[in-house]
Amino acid sequence: MSTTTDIERRAFLKGSVAVGTALAMSQALAQAEPKPQSVRLGVIGVGGRGTGLLQTALQIPGVEVHAVCDVVRGKAEQAQQIAAQQTGAKPEAYWQDEWAWKELLAREDLDAVLIATPWEWHGQMAVGAMRAGKVPGVEVPAAITLDECWDLVRTSEQTGKPCMMLENVCYFQNVLTLLRMVREGLFGDLLHCEAGYQHDCRFLLFDAQGGLTWRGRHTAERNGNLYPTHPLGPIGQWLNINRGDRFTQLVSMSTAAKGMRDFAVRKFGADHPAAKQDYAQGDVNTSLLRTANGQTVTLYFDLLTHRPYDLIFRVQGTAGIYLGTMNQICLRTKESEAEEWQPFDPYLTSHAHPLWKATAEAAAKNGGHGGSDYVMMHDFIRAVRARGPLPQDVYDAATWSAVFPLSIASVAAGSQPVEFPDFTNGTWKTNKPVGIVGG
Repeated sequence: MSTTTDIERRAFLKGSVAVGTALAMSQALAQAEPKPQSVRLGVIGVGGRGTGLLQTALQIPGVEVHAVCDVVRGKAEQAQQIAAQQTGAKPEAYWQDEWAWKELLAREDLDAVLIATPWEWHGQMAVGAMRAGKVPGVEVPAAITLDECWDLVRTSEQTGKPCMMLENVCYFQNVLTLLRMVREGLFGDLLHCEAGYQHDCRFLLFDAQGGLTWRGRHTAERNGNLYPTHPLGPIGQWLNINRGDRFTQLVSMSTAAKGMRDFAVRKFGADHPAAKQDYAQGDVNTSLLRTANGQTVTLYFDLLTHRPYDLIFRVQGTAGIYLGTMNQICLRTKESEAEEWQPFDPYLTSHAHPLWKATAEAAAKNGGHGGSDYVMMHDFIRAVRARGPLPQDVYDAATWSAVFPLSIASVAAGSQPVEFPDFTNGTWKTNKPVGIVGG
């Protein structure tokens, strides 16, 4: 199999006729469903998220699940039963210790492996999968240190095996619609994007007795943007990051840390040890990124305050702006230069992404997160089956994940700017943009 850097991506087709032709071809390809060849999967980590991915994968025609793994025996056995009920074949379960996943990777009857374990395991498991000849689909973030990011890239290049981080937000309906609109030039030249993972998740950071979960341990010990890929994945595609542009610099700062202790006091009482502990993570982290072509990005990270869920998704160009918080848009057109907000929903139909159109019915029945999990899994399985390039490559995984350690380093240095690594080793200058994901 060719390495990711050797794979030629389709160039952005300029002009309405060319764009229309590309969209028609893309939709036809997405809708064409030849008799599927089997794709043999293993699943490492079958807690809540891993079980969801397993159930979604089983809805894709041709998927066979041959092995599952978890450190909790009961979860592994439950995953066995789910697969058996769906397919009639019971996968082998691995659960003996925290290294049982290596036994799963040693199997010769797997094409790809889904990885949905705690963050600190993602990088080494994905590297292990590639070295074992399997294609990893790894949950977010794909790595939490710069060394792990580089290890992902170098292992993929050395083995010729691709690696996809399972960033499902890239498959949200509004995100895919915006990608088409950006590629068609409706926003003009992009200048700035803003997004954030803003979601009160403190209930996931403590167990029922007030002890820290694995997620809670990260927030107790680190201070930065610890969950950057949901907002950055779509932005990276909109801005052609690693494909004509790249991030060059990051600066990050955090507020004081109050939210974890406040939650612990209210949940477990003022005398509980969790209410007296110090926590490193500031309640709101803000990071600024700059690209080689002079575009800017603002990222927010907020798990620890009382607030509604909001990814923001501001897309701003020379000819218009979209703001996801309001779900409204303002575009300059030939017919109007009015500077007024308009509803965005009509564009979900008029500029629907062909991949979303082709999978929407199945996604509505089988996928979580508004159907995006199904669309993502459909795209991953299709690429594995075709032995072709993955829709999100290893350079995306490393770049989007790198904000985790880089933001921590910037905050620790008093919010000093830090240099952003070029994981493509210069090929970003000639790599061709992703025209329409899934096309």
